Amino acid sequence: MGNPLFQQAKKAVAKAKAERTERAIAVAKNTLSSAFANANDAERRQLHDLQDELDTL
Repeated sequence: MGNPLFQQAKKAVAKAKAERTERAIAVAKNTLSSAFANANDAERRQLHDLQDELDTL
């Protein structure tokens, strides 16, 4: 099943990349922050990559 917050973060970042609005980016950043709290090491690495993607928007 995995970490639901991790899945939500992936979806939020994808949405932010597609929409490129301040709101979508803010939601994605907040979701990433929440996901970090419950992530395992592998998820954290992927979340860092997602954060890097957001930082380029």
